[in-house]
Amino acid sequence: MADELTAEADRVLRICTACMYCDGLCAVFPAIAGKHDFAPNDLDYLANLCHNCRGCWYACQYAPPHPFAVNLPNALAELRQRSYADYAWPRWLRTGFAYNATVVAGIVGGLTALTVLATWLLVPAEVLFAAHRGEGAFYRVVPWPIMAGAAAAALLWAMVAIGISAATYWRAIAPRASAKTIMRAIYPALRDIVTLRNLGGGGPGCNDVNEHFSQQRRWSHHIMVAGFAASVASTLIAALYHHVFAIAAPYPLSSLPVLAGGIGGVMMLIGIGGLLRLERRADRAPSAAAEVRLNVVFLLLLAVLAASGLAVLALRDTAAMGLTLSLHLGLVIGCFAVLPVSKAVHGLYRSLALLRAAIDRMAPRRRRDGGE
Repeated sequence: MADELTAEADRVLRICTACMYCDGLCAVFPAIAGKHDFAPNDLDYLANLCHNCRGCWYACQYAPPHPFAVNLPNALAELRQRSYADYAWPRWLRTGFAYNATVVAGIVGGLTALTVLATWLLVPAEVLFAAHRGEGAFYRVVPWPIMAGAAAAALLWAMVAIGISAATYWRAIAPRASAKTIMRAIYPALRDIVTLRNLGGGGPGCNDVNEHFSQQRRWSHHIMVAGFAASVASTLIAALYHHVFAIAAPYPLSSLPVLAGGIGGVMMLIGIGGLLRLERRADRAPSAAAEVRLNVVFLLLLAVLAASGLAVLALRDTAAMGLTLSLHLGLVIGCFAVLPVSKAVHGLYRSLALLRAAIDRMAPRRRRDGGE
């Protein structure tokens, strides 16, 4: 028997398939065209295919106060939030989504405090509070094997947990298609992922705040992700310097690692600021309260992480570098540790949903061509 969330999503989608007035706003409506019932795994697919642009809420003639009370963004947001927990691995991670703010704050705060305390206790005061300059200055406070090993272990845990969760989700939503069809669908799916086409509301933009169209969330998201990519590139280039050219950090301000990391951190804060501003101003009616909390917690976590990285850059030649470095390291370890119970999982889930949509779009072509 269907639970309340599943039953409501099924009811609303049945009305939408009969109406289809919002066809063209996003990928959800082509995906439901011609359907009359929805299995639980189909609902999980559609929930993550929805980008929560809210365009259908403002366009819908059956939204409240109409007796049909159609609120598709809310129904899919509720299911999307639950899907993160349903497919989570290990299973005990479900609690992390139910009490996200508490769990994230507890783990990140605990690991950060532990890192700072360990640095305080194990590093002599004359080293910790000294101004270190030149090549290898960071590793005089925290040795490279400890710094890299702790961060790598936390990241490996996150990659394994999120990877298994996403694989379980894909097994649930994957359509029957040949390997050839799946490979052909990868490019259009990647195009939709990278461009965030479904945050375009069919062209003029989404209803980020109210009934007026806007591209604010789309561009803020792009800026934040570009900043994150630059920060990752900074780390990879620094690893190249360290392992290939045998040059230890910190690097000159004009070097590629520092430029990429500094620009990336600033871009992340700009994008995060834009997204948080939209979350504060957004209409709550088509939103799910639990998803809003998940979004805000993750954005704040990324903001603190980016800010701490910029603080290390700003204070690296001062006596405050040691504690600032240990604080940033603790936040990095904590951030990696909580990724499987954060909004970070939506990236893979939504990407897989877009891949499923791209495969389904090829179905008419396969039928015209007489199969594979």
